[in-house]
Amino acid sequence: MSCSAAAGAEATALLFRSAAPSTIVGRHRLAMSRRTSRRNLRTGVHPHQKSAPSANHRNRASIQRDRASASIDEEQKQMSEDENGLLDIQLEDLVGMIQNTQKNILLLNQARLQALERADKILKEKETLQQKINILEMKLSETGKQSVLSSEVKSDEESLEFDVVKEENMLLKDEMNFLKGKLIEITETEESLFKLEKECALLNASLRELECTSTSAQSDVLKLGPLQQDAWWEKVENLEDLLDSTANQVEHASLTLDGYRDFQDKVDKLKASLGTTNVSEFCLYLVDILQQRVKSVEERFQACNHEMHSQIELYEHSIVEFHGTLSKLINESEKKSMEHYAEGMPSEFWSRISLLIDGWSLEKKISINDASMLREMAWKRDNRLREAYLSSRGMEERELIDSFLKMALPGTSSGLHIVHIAAEMAPVAKVGGLADVISGLGKALQKKGHLVEIILPKYDCMQHNQINNLKVLDVVVKSYFEGNMFANKIWTGTVEGLPVYFIEPQHPGKFFWRAQYYGEHDDFKRFSYFSRVALELLYQSGKKVDIIHCHDWQTAFVAPLYWDVYANLGFNSARICFTCHNFEYQGIAPAQDLAYCGLDVDHLDRPDRMRDNSHGRINVVKGAVVYSNIVTTVSPTYAQEVRSEGGRGLQDTLKVHSKKFVGILNGIDTDTWNPSTDRFLKVQYSANDLYGKSANKAALRKQLKLASTQASQPLVGCITRLVPQKGVHLIRHAIYKITELGGQFVLLGSSPVQHIQREFEGIADQFQNNNNVRLLLKYDDALAHMIFAASDMFIVPSMFEPCGLTQMVAMRYGSVPVVRRTGGLNDSVFDLDDETIPMEVRNGFTFLKADEQDFGNALERAFNYYHRKPEVWKQLVQKDMKIDFSWDTSVSQYEEIYQKTATRARAAA
Repeated sequence: MSCSAAAGAEATALLFRSAAPSTIVGRHRLAMSRRTSRRNLRTGVHPHQKSAPSANHRNRASIQRDRASASIDEEQKQMSEDENGLLDIQLEDLVGMIQNTQKNILLLNQARLQALERADKILKEKETLQQKINILEMKLSETGKQSVLSSEVKSDEESLEFDVVKEENMLLKDEMNFLKGKLIEITETEESLFKLEKECALLNASLRELECTSTSAQSDVLKLGPLQQDAWWEKVENLEDLLDSTANQVEHASLTLDGYRDFQDKVDKLKASLGTTNVSEFCLYLVDILQQRVKSVEERFQACNHEMHSQIELYEHSIVEFHGTLSKLINESEKKSMEHYAEGMPSEFWSRISLLIDGWSLEKKISINDASMLREMAWKRDNRLREAYLSSRGMEERELIDSFLKMALPGTSSGLHIVHIAAEMAPVAKVGGLADVISGLGKALQKKGHLVEIILPKYDCMQHNQINNLKVLDVVVKSYFEGNMFANKIWTGTVEGLPVYFIEPQHPGKFFWRAQYYGEHDDFKRFSYFSRVALELLYQSGKKVDIIHCHDWQTAFVAPLYWDVYANLGFNSARICFTCHNFEYQGIAPAQDLAYCGLDVDHLDRPDRMRDNSHGRINVVKGAVVYSNIVTTVSPTYAQEVRSEGGRGLQDTLKVHSKKFVGILNGIDTDTWNPSTDRFLKVQYSANDLYGKSANKAALRKQLKLASTQASQPLVGCITRLVPQKGVHLIRHAIYKITELGGQFVLLGSSPVQHIQREFEGIADQFQNNNNVRLLLKYDDALAHMIFAASDMFIVPSMFEPCGLTQMVAMRYGSVPVVRRTGGLNDSVFDLDDETIPMEVRNGFTFLKADEQDFGNALERAFNYYHRKPEVWKQLVQKDMKIDFSWDTSVSQYEEIYQKTATRARAAA
């Protein structure tokens, strides 16, 4: 604030300078210097740098402000040095230059304040002078009357002498009239001064903006990279424009004040004329005072002029130095970036390159071999591709293709080419946990150095705003279905930094234009069609894929289609991995429906292939288990459960294929679910600073109009789909049990089952006026983040749970889980009172029996710890928040089984 105020003050001082020839030359030299510096920036020529003269003596207050400013500048300089050690010398020069600029702004402000004080004094003196002139006029009038009386009594000789005196008096009156005119001019000038004060305020604002720009420059230059240079040069030009504007305002003010320069001459003339007449000493004394005041103002003008001339030279020197230092910094940055920048490019950049190459291949603009070579370069993040792409602005597509092809060289990579074919992906098309797995696992594999691609249906209801660079390829992929060939549009884009292909069928059934993802009467046809087109897309692209990973029954068709149809066409480099996220849903249909997508019904409708073990129809999940090279599910415990009754009829098939069947616990996306950076929270927090958790609890209570008189009252959360699998009867029981224990309960979720939805709507109405219970029968992502952050406990009372992600997210946000020991819940939550488990891994409360009593006991134990052992509870919360539930462990397991399978495939080729 002091710097910006000082800037305006010093600028005002410039307004009171005289129009000496040196000043005009300085102003012209400043303008010429700016134009020359701009040309030099573009041509690389640096003008000769002048040494600035030293500033005049400053008063004690100015010195104190300079010291304070210098201290702040030293801190900024230290921060700059710490953040960018690579450019120490250049940054020191730049910070030094900016320090000089800020000091100059302080000088400007000080001079402006002094000038305003002096102007006030002059105005007061003008008023005093006006009063004295009025007295002088009265005395002159009396003198005139006395002269008239004297003329009546004096002799003729005396009359002649008196006439001379009278004439002189008339001249004196003329001079006084002239003096009045000058006073009128002073009044007009006073109005000009007020206008100048307004201009000074504008000048102050401009200099304040200049100061902000300089401060921003210190920060931005530390982050300077090749992609930011255009923006940086624009900032430099804006800085010069501000200086030009400042100079213009000062120039205008100077011209306005130049009118004062002839005032001294006219005062001298008045004094001389008064000296030739016989007037009173008082008149001469009055004029002397006026002359002294004018002389004082002139001296001040000269001092201000000299000071501003010095400041102009300092600015001129600073700008030249600034341009030179900035050019050196940019050259150094470009040099360093050319060596290391490719490694820092985001994954989305390389995904965009990969999609670009695949698009050219599908559109037949490059050969399959060239596409394979270029894809290999993108996979390796070859710096040459980056340079070619970044320099392609304004190029025709053909020119860019030619520049890419010149760099195409054969090569090999230790990474794998993995393609996920799925019905969901977060956040673009999400129904359940499958969507989170696709994006989370995909990003984790990509970070490991593998080429990962995703193929999805193009739903009309998906979140298009979550897709970057969405575009349709100039190619139509035709695929077989129901005895005909149907065209399909192929769209590409990046989601969460991953390259994604979206398939839009041109089928009269409008398979993915239904305003919902699942639940249609012809879902079997919809997803068998999609599975066939996905493989057709890979086949026509000519890619040498290592792993095709399909998920759940919607894409389980891929496994038999690949081996019975496409392997016979020569597309056989890949191996199939199938993950069943929930064996409750198996894709059972009449056998003849397999013929829709071109599968041989007679060949597959057999007990050892795709015939269901119980119903005599075909079972798509069974077909994927039989035909896949790898079969996984989403937790070790669930893998054991499905080999028995949990297999929903497939337990015998899973036992037969047990050697290729494994359970791998899912992870969560710790970038999305991170309380220290979560944008949906009112206050971010961490395990070491839990204040934000209580603040979010208070905010959620206010938002949902829950009681907030007792801050320590425990809040229990539940976010789930209301389906029988999730233990609907236990969730219902929890509402009453938690209120009985003195807690608060918030439920977020809805049910696709109509009678369950109606039941919970009735319960919501029952508790409508209860300020301790809220049932929100919908899904809201932002509200989900808030509930995780605000809740003290989180319930997951599932009947069975293949993996479960909400208990992991809850712990990440410091909400202690109360869960049933089943599936992935048993692999991630360990009871605090279970002495058979090491203390360091105990992280929540569990129960075994799926009944209200066992669940109620677990809730009671949790509430007892919360109320009676607050220190133990706090330690439990902090421990839960530090548990690593990321994909790092899980992806290593997937990577291992992928690699073993791909190695065997290459050996057999």
